[in-house]
Amino acid sequence: MKIPVTDLAASVNWYRRLLDADVFAEFVEDGVLQGAALRVPDGGFSVALRNRAACATQPDLSGLDVVAVQIDTRASLDALIARCDRLGVAHRPLEERPDGNVVDVPDPDGTVLRFYQLAGQRPEFEGVTFTDGVFAGVYDQPRLG
Repeated sequence: MKIPVTDLAASVNWYRRLLDADVFAEFVEDGVLQGAALRVPDGGFSVALRNRAACATQPDLSGLDVVAVQIDTRASLDALIARCDRLGVAHRPLEERPDGNVVDVPDPDGTVLRFYQLAGQRPEFEGVTFTDGVFAGVYDQPRLG
């Protein structure tokens, strides 16, 4: 995943702190540092950040959860929340749902990282409905072919 950011250095620092990530690549274009890639050692994933001014368009993803990371246990999700609190990283309150638990963490540009922990055994397919932004229920048959 590649996320556009307003301040590359500040965002790299923020993501490194939150995710305990390491920078493993930088991208310089015409002599200007325009991007970086970070690896999350224990998470098994990486995040790339790109200077928004260097993007082909000026994407604004504030409020959108472009990243969803599944966490195995509620204890791990609670540990993430405690880490955010310890680091002074703003997050939304834990949302407890019948299908699991969710916490959203907006980055410095307002792009949301969603961390979720699923409850119980999961069906092969599950649709989720929301009403006015609040979890409303689930359904078991796909609406898309």
